[in-house]
Amino acid sequence: MARSQLQKLGTYLRPHWRQTALGVVALFIVNLVGVWIPLLIRNGIDELQVTFSFNRVMYYALLVLVLASVMWVIRMVSRITLFGVGRQVEFDLKQRIFQHLLSMEPAYFGRNTAGELISRATSDVDNIRRLLGFAILSLANTLFAYALTVPVMLSISVRLTLISLIVYPLMLVLVQTFSDRLRNEQLHVQERISDLSDLIQEDMSGIALIKIYAQEENERRAFNHRNTSLLDANLKLARTRNMLFPLLGGLASVGLLVILATGAGAIAEGVITVGDFVALLLYVERLVFPTALLGFTITAYQRGEVSINRIEEILDAQPDVQTAATAIPLPLEQVKGSLEARHLNYAYPDSKVPALDEVNFKIAPGEQIAIVGPIGSGKSTLANALPRLLDIGPGQLYLDGYDVTELPLADLRRAIAYVPQDSFLFSTSINNNIRYGEPMMEFPEVQYAAKQAQMDEEIQNFPHHYDTVVGERGITLSGGQRQRTALARALVVDAPILVLDDALSSVDNRTATAILNALSEGTQQKTVLFISHQMSAAATADRIFVMDKGRIVQQGCHRDLVQQPGLYRNLWEQHQLESVLQ
Repeated sequence: MARSQLQKLGTYLRPHWRQTALGVVALFIVNLVGVWIPLLIRNGIDELQVTFSFNRVMYYALLVLVLASVMWVIRMVSRITLFGVGRQVEFDLKQRIFQHLLSMEPAYFGRNTAGELISRATSDVDNIRRLLGFAILSLANTLFAYALTVPVMLSISVRLTLISLIVYPLMLVLVQTFSDRLRNEQLHVQERISDLSDLIQEDMSGIALIKIYAQEENERRAFNHRNTSLLDANLKLARTRNMLFPLLGGLASVGLLVILATGAGAIAEGVITVGDFVALLLYVERLVFPTALLGFTITAYQRGEVSINRIEEILDAQPDVQTAATAIPLPLEQVKGSLEARHLNYAYPDSKVPALDEVNFKIAPGEQIAIVGPIGSGKSTLANALPRLLDIGPGQLYLDGYDVTELPLADLRRAIAYVPQDSFLFSTSINNNIRYGEPMMEFPEVQYAAKQAQMDEEIQNFPHHYDTVVGERGITLSGGQRQRTALARALVVDAPILVLDDALSSVDNRTATAILNALSEGTQQKTVLFISHQMSAAATADRIFVMDKGRIVQQGCHRDLVQQPGLYRNLWEQHQLESVLQ
């Protein structure tokens, strides 16, 4: 394994070094006792050949039994301890991964699929757990077995020891030969697991669409294809492993055959005693299992090496948007709600066309602003820029006169309640969804927010009212109900600024207008920016920003804008025509 991977393993193990040390010391004691037992048997055989005594037979038998029992107990302690370390590291890694993912901006999850991230946080972490449990135990056991056993064998007979161990260098060559192949095949397996996880996650999220378009058979074939690819990758890896392990075990057993073939002659020549011969047989047999286990250990290493790289890719990724070291705290109670943009520019990665181009505006506290314009004009980009969901450069956006890049992210986002068009709801009750931002909020405040969002009356008609549990992502609610529930969630937070990114698109014009009127009447100090394609709702705003190709091309109140030739009047006339046709 490369040095960097070994360093990472050391980092994972450092918090649990005492437990690891205890397990390794227990293994050392196990191997020490394991070396002692054949010596006792040798001494017993040689002694009983001279003077046979039943009492001495019982003495040696009981002593070996006691030592074997002690060895068994300590071995259990070592296994429980070291496997426990693997479980602790698994727990730590999952905590670190989840905490790190929470710090990443939404764009990161657009570049990395949910299935891929889930696979790394489960399957890859599990591989590392096995590496740090089984592999450390196996390596330590093999190291102690050779370090303690070989010197004793050499003290009995150098020639027979060297003859019995002559096949072991071949094992190292065999392991090296298979090492790269195992690593590549393991990487292929992990990639196929990620592909399958992606498909399952997407299909479960889009099951309604699959049913609507009757695409069950196509999805079944797609799943079969990816599942078959995973099966083939696993079978290929299994064939390699099942080829390596018997070869290692077979080579290890050759040493035992060599001892049997040459030991008898050595006894006849008087080079060794019968007790020495039996001890050598026991020692060679003792080395067979840890040597054969080396194949499993190498496989665990290859799995672990691949998985460490995949896990570290997540942990090494740094969010584009971070709180500056010199950030100025801005308590929520001090936020008035004024916003200003100064030559605001933003372009998405790999895009040559700016999404925001020299945007300038000033918004007073408590002002209600509507943002309208054709699709792709930069409205949502502007909405995402305000709470710094995008990496906006310094000196372009200001909250109450403070550069937003110089404010702590937590303070900035507490001051801005943002409701996206895709209104995500959790699989819990409506009550818990609404008070998600303020989990301890009392029910009257929750209900008041729902009334402002024009949702209370419909909730009262649900079977369990506010305790009604919505399905995954709020699938049991209509689009308009989901949006209004998400709006109520934002209102519960009671931030000084409310940003609605087309969050009323599934709500009819009358209801949308009622919601906006409720916001202006009940929360005079709240600054509201709402993106909308509903021109009737936009017309009620204090001011309207008209965006096109990343720029604010017009701004003003509805009465003034509708009298000026330009994009806004065109949009309004189109809206009037659609109203007549309906």
